[in-house]
Amino acid sequence: MTLIDELQGRLAADCIETDPDVIAAYSHDRAIFEQAGAAAVLVMPRSTADVVACIDAARAADAPVVTRGAGTGLCGGANASNGCIILSLHRMNQVLEIDTVNRMARVQPAVINGDLKRAVAEVGPFYPPDPASYETSSIGGNVATNAGGLCCVRYGVTRDYVIGLEVVLASGEVIRTGRHTLKSTTGLDLTGVFVGSEGVLGVITEVTVKLLPQPPAPCTAVAYFSDLPSAGRAIVDVFTAGHEPTLMEIVDQASLQQVDAVYSMGLDTTAACLLLTQTVGDGATESIGAIAAICTGHGATEVYHVTDAAEGDMFIEVRRRVWSAFEQLGVAMLPEDVAVPRERLPELLEGIVEIGERNRIRLPTIGHAGDGNMHPLLVFDGADPMEVERARRAFADIVELALRLGGTIAAEHGVGTLKRPYLEQEIDPTHLAVQRRVKALFDPNSLLNPGKAI
Repeated sequence: MTLIDELQGRLAADCIETDPDVIAAYSHDRAIFEQAGAAAVLVMPRSTADVVACIDAARAADAPVVTRGAGTGLCGGANASNGCIILSLHRMNQVLEIDTVNRMARVQPAVINGDLKRAVAEVGPFYPPDPASYETSSIGGNVATNAGGLCCVRYGVTRDYVIGLEVVLASGEVIRTGRHTLKSTTGLDLTGVFVGSEGVLGVITEVTVKLLPQPPAPCTAVAYFSDLPSAGRAIVDVFTAGHEPTLMEIVDQASLQQVDAVYSMGLDTTAACLLLTQTVGDGATESIGAIAAICTGHGATEVYHVTDAAEGDMFIEVRRRVWSAFEQLGVAMLPEDVAVPRERLPELLEGIVEIGERNRIRLPTIGHAGDGNMHPLLVFDGADPMEVERARRAFADIVELALRLGGTIAAEHGVGTLKRPYLEQEIDPTHLAVQRRVKALFDPNSLLNPGKAI
C-alpha cells in the first residue's frame, strides 16, 4: 500500500491534505538559510489517537515524520524532509485543565504561549516562560526547543516549568511522563529527556506545566550608553553586587534607530545601546535604584527608573518591536542565538560589532543581557548571492566567537539543521555518541525528524 493509502485507512479524510501548495506552506519554518525538502502529505490530527494513527501509517510505509507546531522556529527544525509526512498539530489547541490548588495546567501542544498566559492569569496564577514570539509560538514548540524568553534571567526557561508530558513514540506507543503531583522521584526523568529534543524522540501531544503565584508589578530602569562595552561591564557589576533582575534586555543603536523610524517612540537614537531592567518583589524599588546607579557609574548618558507598571511596559515594547521594525525593510532577516557567561558579555558585544564591519553586513543586536544570550540579527539582501555569502560568514563567525568565549551555539532557538554543522565544536565525541544512542533507542529506524538536532 502507498503512504496515502495507509493514512486514508486510519484517519478521517479531513485530516489528510495532498494539495502541493498547501503542503508547501506547512513545509518550512523561518530559518531562511535552510532549504525544505518536498513533503509527500500534510496530516492534521485532532487527537492523540490521530497522531498514533499517523505514526502507524508512517511506519507501515517507511516514511519519515516531521512534526510542526506554529512554524515560528528559526533553525529549520520543522522543515520537511523529502517524501515525509508533515504532522501539523495546529488543531490540538485546547487548554485542558488549570489546577489552581496544585498550580499546574494541562494543555494540548498547539496552545499559543500568550493564550496560556492569559488563561491562567484569569484565575490567578502566572506562567513565566515568555519567548519574544509568545503571541505566535506554541507550547509544544516551546517544549520541543526548550524556549527561553525575556524573563529567563530570574524565572528560567521552559524546561523549568514542564512537569509532565504525553508523548507518542516512533513505535506508536503512548507514554505519560511525570505525575500530577508536586513531587515525584519514581523512575527516571524522561520528561527532561523530551524537553528540547526537537521532535527526534517522539511527538508531544500533551503538556503539563507548573504555575507560579502572580508576581507584583515590576519596577523598570532604562539606561542609554554611548558604547557597548560599558553596558556590558554594567551588566556584570549588577550581578556582582547581588541584584536579581527579572528582566535585563539590551537593544543596540541600529535597532533603536529602526524601531524609532517605524514606531516614532521618541528614543535616543544617538546612543550606542539601551539597557532595560526590571525587578519585582520585596526591595524592588531599592534594587532598581541601585541598578540605575551602577549604570550611571559606568557612564550611561541617560538613566531613569519608574515604578509604574504601565510605563515600564512601554519601554519593554521597544525590545519586542525590533523584529517587526526590521521586517518593514522587506529584506531577508535571520536572528543568531548564542550565549556566553555573563562576564564574557562585553567581549561578545565588541566581537559582534567587529564581525559586522568585517563582513560588511548589517548586524543589529538585541538580547537577553541578564543571562548572556544575544540575538544579533543578520539583515541582508536575500536576492544578492554575494551578500548572502557574507551573511553566512558572519553567522559562522558569531558562532565561533561564542565558543571561544566559553559559550554555546544555541541558547534557546534549538539546533535544527541550521546549527547542526557546529555541534561537534561544542559537544565532545563521547557525549554526542551517547545522545545519538538515545535517539536510536527511542527511534531505531530514524522515522522522526531525521537529520535534525543531533
